[in-house]
Amino acid sequence: MADNIERLEDYGLSKDSRPKTLFSRVGIVGAGSVGQNIARMVSSRGLDVVFLELSQQKIDKAFADIARELDRMIERWGMTNSEKLGILSRIKGTTDYNDFSGCDLVIEAVKSTSREHSHVIRAGILKKIEQHVERNTIIATNSSTQVITELTADLEHKDRCVSFHFLTPEADARIVEVVKGLYTSQDAYENTVKFANLIGKRVIPVKESPGIISTRLIVPFINEACEILMEGVGSMEDIDTTMKVGFGLPLGPFEMADKIGLDKILRWCENLYDEFGDLKYKSSPLLKKLVRANHFGRRTGRGFYEYSKDGVKINRNDFF
Repeated sequence: MADNIERLEDYGLSKDSRPKTLFSRVGIVGAGSVGQNIARMVSSRGLDVVFLELSQQKIDKAFADIARELDRMIERWGMTNSEKLGILSRIKGTTDYNDFSGCDLVIEAVKSTSREHSHVIRAGILKKIEQHVERNTIIATNSSTQVITELTADLEHKDRCVSFHFLTPEADARIVEVVKGLYTSQDAYENTVKFANLIGKRVIPVKESPGIISTRLIVPFINEACEILMEGVGSMEDIDTTMKVGFGLPLGPFEMADKIGLDKILRWCENLYDEFGDLKYKSSPLLKKLVRANHFGRRTGRGFYEYSKDGVKINRNDFF
């Protein structure tokens, strides 16, 4: 008799055939400024986010930083308190790679100190991600100067790996550069493009090359501005003003460098110079001097300019 009982499930979709949202959970390795902004941006689109850090202390700091940035948005009438709480509720911090299980996409967004160190660390992270995610999970790196084909050389399933580069550490950057590596499948690439569109980004398709488009353009731009300043051709303020007023850029080269982070700019210089050997990528002595003094820009309150705690430019840095 029991075999003849009709069940409600018999008239519905089976568990395996029910439609599944292509992206519902995203993982991030690294919760520095870039990782935090990615987490905040993805969560604001209604997706669950889990980010991995090295310690609970770093996780707590990341949450405090994210909450602080959301409070700034509330002050600017860009968000309500309930929206802030919703965003935070969808973000989880962890120190365990096992928590990436169930993620549709995992993005590596760690901070590096040198090209060699960066390659070893990033490649190791991608390998650990692969060991803890499902076969169809897309694995991405946010690095612009490390080539995805080289980073994934030791992975078992290279076909689901892409480079997914956010142009600035700001969540409001309107475009992302997506790189299809030598082994990247068309499905993985197309699904990454769909994810970018889902979070409101315009995709710039880029062929695989260290520095891709954005970094290869910005490094010589900032380096040349440093050369002009050191030669005494113009003041730092006048160089920035020339590019803003004369060419319509929102930031001048020195303001832009401070926003990105001088330590990051220096790493980009070193990576591109090592790769291409072209002097236009060789880092300016002025840039090195500031980085050695830990004057990284807005993040530390000092770079080419000095900044208030809220990141507002106060005056030029007279260190150099």
